[in-house]
Amino acid sequence: MAEDEILVVGGAGYIGSHMCKYLRRRGYRPITLDNLVCGHRAAVQWGPLIEGDIGDRAVLDRIFTGYDIKGVLHFAAYTSVPESVADPLKYYRNNVASTVCLLQAMVAHGVRPLIFSSSCATYGDAGGKALTETHPQQPATPYGRTKWMVEQMLDDFGAAYGIRAVSLRYFNAAGADPDGRIGEDHRPETHLIPIILQTALGQREFLSIYGEDYPTRDGTCVRDYIHVEDLAQAHHLALVRLLDGGAGGKYNLGNGDGFTVREVLDRARKITGETIPARIEARRPGDVPMLIGACEKAMSELGWRPEFCDIDAIIQTAWDWHRRHPDGFADRDKGGAAG
Repeated sequence: MAEDEILVVGGAGYIGSHMCKYLRRRGYRPITLDNLVCGHRAAVQWGPLIEGDIGDRAVLDRIFTGYDIKGVLHFAAYTSVPESVADPLKYYRNNVASTVCLLQAMVAHGVRPLIFSSSCATYGDAGGKALTETHPQQPATPYGRTKWMVEQMLDDFGAAYGIRAVSLRYFNAAGADPDGRIGEDHRPETHLIPIILQTALGQREFLSIYGEDYPTRDGTCVRDYIHVEDLAQAHHLALVRLLDGGAGGKYNLGNGDGFTVREVLDRARKITGETIPARIEARRPGDVPMLIGACEKAMSELGWRPEFCDIDAIIQTAWDWHRRHPDGFADRDKGGAAG
């Protein structure tokens, strides 16, 4: 029996590479499309890599004619909130305009199932509540607006052209492959847990904590952390549903619990045994006090069951990766931060 071929755009990035490994274990053949601006060639280990951009229609046409693509998983986005505020053009061009090109190619080649890597940033400020999928979407940053815009596009392409899409709104992706083969290696790094661990390894002088006057229990921002392996599980479940002819939808992916920056730092100090110095800095543009997700819908409708719900387990897998790969992947010249 032939293996179903799944196009993974952004498959050389952090979440995309974990997704490719997950797909391979379950009998699919992941086909990675990545321009390697942010991704890593060394992270593509479970299927072929096509080096190119999702905004390049010629590349997409070659893929859809050269492979029997059954569905698409879309991870090819820039993800830094502060950078999106400073350079919104970069985000609208890559996250929105390039996605239009991808959707055009899917329609032209008759490929309808799409799993979209969305974000809790589409909600904006939660006002201290755990967010459900019915919470108003009022994104506070260009990054969040690009994800919201793509969700609207998917609704329109579904109504007009039959695209069947599942949008998965992540909270804070974290952790690493439990087998230790791949992990988080952004250039530059913008995510809290790997920055903390780089500080533990002596690669940074200190951790910058951006603001200590938020209306939270210790004044630092609260975030909901979800293990990358649990994200991959949810994508697979959504893919199976679409390949079986099921409907699309929009789902939160988080743990339903939140930790402040200081709490994550304290846990990391215990796990690593290192002091990990920290320094308070000014607030960053675009940061909201709290983002926590209510994820019952994904559990009930997709059958999603997160396995790494404990923050210590999430930090431990990340620490195992960073300790064994202090310089990340071999292609050390890469820059940027992508999903």
